Amino acid sequence: MNKSVAFPLSCLLIFMLVSCQFHHMLKNGDTDQKYEMAMKLYDQKDYSRALQLFDQLMGSVRATDKAQKIYYCYAYSYYYEKDYTLAAYYFKRFTSNFPNTALAEECAFMSAYCNYMNSPDYWLDQTSTHEALNELQSFTNTYTTSTRISECNDLMDKLREKLEIKDYKIARMYYRMEEYAAAIQCFNNILKDYSDSPHKEEILYYIVASFSNYARESIDERKMERYKKMLVAYNDLVSLYPNGKYSLEAKQMKEKALVEMGHISPIPQTSSTHIKIQ
Repeated sequence: MNKSVAFPLSCLLIFMLVSCQFHHMLKNGDTDQKYEMAMKLYDQKDYSRALQLFDQLMGSVRATDKAQKIYYCYAYSYYYEKDYTLAAYYFKRFTSNFPNTALAEECAFMSAYCNYMNSPDYWLDQTSTHEALNELQSFTNTYTTSTRISECNDLMDKLREKLEIKDYKIARMYYRMEEYAAAIQCFNNILKDYSDSPHKEEILYYIVASFSNYARESIDERKMERYKKMLVAYNDLVSLYPNGKYSLEAKQMKEKALVEMGHISPIPQTSSTHIKIQ
């Protein structure tokens, strides 16, 4: 037989034989046989088929000395298959079932890391991001001397940056939509939640610009109050960034605001029964 034909045929026959053995084991193998084959497949990085055997073993070995290794490999099989949701779940189950073992710290970290891997792009729902942050923080609080603390802090910084970008984009969206009150609230929340934001100068500028536009479009009774808040925001900006890239624009807004404030007539006093609700 031609060697070019014989070799692929031999591979096919071996594959069919192994496949038949695997399916026979799934249906008829005892616990020890399934365990041995599952670990062999795991070592061969055949995680998909290993998982099928682990599924059958999970209940039957729960009270045996094999349980810890199966739980560990089961979680990692899902991880290597990139099913981070189930991997996170089973890593967490491992730490609950075997809290005092040497592998508990590793699995606690891996549970948090899988949630980190599940964190989506910033414009999508960030539930997984918050879960990852909570688990990473819990890990650092529990394993205070772990060598993984630095990595956890780096991962948390990346997740917070993602949340900040989402909040920043929302605030900019409100600004573009001329929803200035909402924009101001969102920008201020970012400064509160992310005090070391790399966008801080730009955010402070947009607060000034938002108040400027908000005041200009307000009814006469509200203009003075909002221009005054704009001047406070301006002072916040220039006190931190006196020669920043927004200094000139912000100064022009301030000068226009002072002119406008000089043209605002005092609001006449009226009785409470004649106050117009705006």
